[in-house]
Amino acid sequence: MSTLTVLFGVAGLLALAAAVLPKLVAERPFSTPLVMLIAGTVLGLLPLPAPYGNGWADPVAHLSGVESFAQLGILVSLAGAGLSVDRPFGFRRWSSAWRLLGITMPVMIAVVAVLGWWWLALTPAVAILLGAVLAPTDPVLAGEVGVPSPDVERELARDNEIRSTLTIEAGLNDGLTMPFVLLALALAGQRPQLDLGWVLVDLVLPVGIGALVGLGAGRLLGWAMFRTSSSRFRLADYTDGLMLLALAFLPYALSELLHGNGFVAVFVAAVAVRTEERSHDYHEVLHSFGRQLERLFVAIALLGLGLALGDGLLRGFSPVELLLAGVAVLVVRPVLGWLALLGSSAGRHSTGAIAFFGVRGIGTIFYLAYALERFPVPGQDVLWRVGALAVALSVVVHGILAEPVMRRIEDLGGHLPASGDPGRPSAGEVGG
Repeated sequence: MSTLTVLFGVAGLLALAAAVLPKLVAERPFSTPLVMLIAGTVLGLLPLPAPYGNGWADPVAHLSGVESFAQLGILVSLAGAGLSVDRPFGFRRWSSAWRLLGITMPVMIAVVAVLGWWWLALTPAVAILLGAVLAPTDPVLAGEVGVPSPDVERELARDNEIRSTLTIEAGLNDGLTMPFVLLALALAGQRPQLDLGWVLVDLVLPVGIGALVGLGAGRLLGWAMFRTSSSRFRLADYTDGLMLLALAFLPYALSELLHGNGFVAVFVAAVAVRTEERSHDYHEVLHSFGRQLERLFVAIALLGLGLALGDGLLRGFSPVELLLAGVAVLVVRPVLGWLALLGSSAGRHSTGAIAFFGVRGIGTIFYLAYALERFPVPGQDVLWRVGALAVALSVVVHGILAEPVMRRIEDLGGHLPASGDPGRPSAGEVGG
């Protein structure tokens, strides 16, 4: 049997699993990603015949492929997340997300870096890289706690503090992680001198360019979808989900060509499209197509992660690595998230849930592959083990708790803002 035949068979099984598993696990205390992770780990532990087994699923040996696959999954998920954001843009209306992005994320990177330097004896640059790759949260794996789709009631979208905040945070922090990764690589020796000009041009400016490109591309695509007077060119009339790929790829490519942050551009473009027309049925067409792709990406990514874990990725593992992964996901993020949200409009229940559900996933895998493909820093085996353990732990804990916890909070009305209505504009507020 040829390798290609085996790959086709596995691909078919993965597609079947992606289609069937969400229905089988619905209303149960575990998730599709968790099932795929367990299945992959079990498969990796089996004595598979050659050429499989003996580390064949080690991501270190396939950095370019892992990076490209994870990047593709992130782009599709960012487009879907942006289209799901129903809360209008505003500094006050998005205040909880700004606190997580501006306070929790950078402080978490610093804390994890210190722990990596202290507990694992990593160099400062590698420790910062570890903190950076554990920073992004995942809009796909956090689907149980994010805004589920564009056509849901306001109670699950604009008015829901938990779902709106986690969706916005996950949509933006994939892109905002990049400056920290580049800084870590520079400190590791890729760039001998760090100066203010380099920081501004290579770290800060791309984020602004990405936001501007995303806004422009989103307005243009939104006009083409909903506003153009010609029925031949009004894309929403075609009800074709493939436009989601245009929304995912075009802003990214244009932003990268202009030295911008492509991930930021994609999310901003998707939010701009949603802002252009909030109630059109075409949003649900795009979302449904995107969710199908996301389920397939998640099935492959989590099966692959499980295979790697079971087939030797943890070789050389030490308990302190698991301790660091657990502390990062289950202690540092919840505590810093809770502290950042003190005094915000989020209520007590919302603050606790937002702080706790910082799901780690494909973003961590992407940034590990991205960084190590460009600069193989010392201690990369440790980075992979801690990163993989953090993602696996997040999938297990958050996958089990997300559905029952969210149902309980929403039944009690604890998902609503404590004061005011962040979904409603207020006088003098900057909005979109």
